[in-house]
Amino acid sequence: MASTFETVAGIISSSSDVPLERITPQSHVKEDLGVDSLAFLDIAFEIDQTFGIKLPVEDWIARVNEGKDKGDDYFIVGHLCAQIDSLRVAAAE
Repeated sequence: MASTFETVAGIISSSSDVPLERITPQSHVKEDLGVDSLAFLDIAFEIDQTFGIKLPVEDWIARVNEGKDKGDDYFIVGHLCAQIDSLRVAAAE
C-alpha cells in the first residue's frame, strides 16, 4: 500500500500536471508547485474520495484569508499528509 505522501503526490501530479519528481514533503502546493485555488479544490476533492475523509478546506481558506493562519499546515505537502492521517485516525475511532 502506498504511503499517504505517495498517494497525495500522485493526486497533485495528475490533477495539476506537476511532474511527480518535483513534489516533495516540503513543497508548498501553491507557492512551489503553482497550484491555484481552484485546482487545489479539485485536489482536495480527490483526496477526500481516495481516503474516505472530508478535508475542511473552506475553514482553512477562511483562516488564511482572515490572516489567522499562513496556511503552512494545509498547503505544505508533508503537513497536508499529516492532516490527512489525523482525519483518517479520527474517522476510524
